[in-house]
Amino acid sequence: MSTDTTTTTFTQSPEPQVLRLRPKVDDALPLPPFKYAGIFDDPKFGDWRDELAIKGWTVVRRAVPTERALKYREEMFDWLESFPLGFKRDDPSTWTNEHLPVHMKGGMFHGYGFSHEKFCWDLRQEQGVIDAFAKIWGTDKLISSFDAGCIMMPKRIDVKDIGRWEHMDQSRHRRGFYCVQGLANLNENGPDDGGLMVLTGSSQLVEEYFDTFGRVYREERTFGAFDYWMFSEEEQQWFTDRGCKWVKVCAGPGDLILWDSRAMHYNVMPKGERDRVCSYICMAPAELLSESDRKLREDAFDKERGTTHVPERVPRTDKILQLAGIKSY
Repeated sequence: MSTDTTTTTFTQSPEPQVLRLRPKVDDALPLPPFKYAGIFDDPKFGDWRDELAIKGWTVVRRAVPTERALKYREEMFDWLESFPLGFKRDDPSTWTNEHLPVHMKGGMFHGYGFSHEKFCWDLRQEQGVIDAFAKIWGTDKLISSFDAGCIMMPKRIDVKDIGRWEHMDQSRHRRGFYCVQGLANLNENGPDDGGLMVLTGSSQLVEEYFDTFGRVYREERTFGAFDYWMFSEEEQQWFTDRGCKWVKVCAGPGDLILWDSRAMHYNVMPKGERDRVCSYICMAPAELLSESDRKLREDAFDKERGTTHVPERVPRTDKILQLAGIKSY
């Protein structure tokens, strides 16, 4: 391999030099080997896992029965109306920041103990959800993320659409598969109803991209998390030149949307008549949990209940404590 270095720069004010073409290098941080890194390397599953491996995303239909999914949607609206701010699900004049608890990007809720509300834990215990993640990892001894959810009302005029925020939720230093993200969709979600955008095929090219352009940058493009990276438009062009296409994922109530964390993605606000309601769920094998992680999760499980808006206390069943990573299988 030649040692000559060729540099190509694309200038975009105020962000200079977003691409740096050079000989292939391995400047990744040394990370411990990951047992499951290669599970999607040769996809011959004969089911939806093939699509997840090749396209980077898939939809597991009716992972939650439709009737129960719509019930969870109503419970999430009950939660929103329980704040003394005047929000009413049937009154569009109340679909404003003035009547809503603090949220981001038009309807993503992370505070107020949302992730420990009963409806979130009920969704995590849905057998169809557990079965989907068990099929990916090859075990039903799983721990769950403490993710929150999204309640986006249509036609809001008080919120500025921040536009695209294309990113992946995996460190550029990792090699191979590391995480599958998921969301339980709780309402009909068509092309104009907001939701997940995925750059189809990008998960298979991410490693080649960073091998080509390097992993060491002057500035971190992350909000602080190690497993996160923002992509510029110039960088995305490299992927689209290789056939990747942006797709708005559509789903019905009760469908589970899954995507490889290496896939470039972001979400969009609804433009039609329907609200977007979902709960984010990720699961991984319990065997990956260290004792220090277990203690951190137990502390989070306890403390995230008591906030400015006290959520419903969840009974400490064996299943919930296992999914929380507190009780061993």
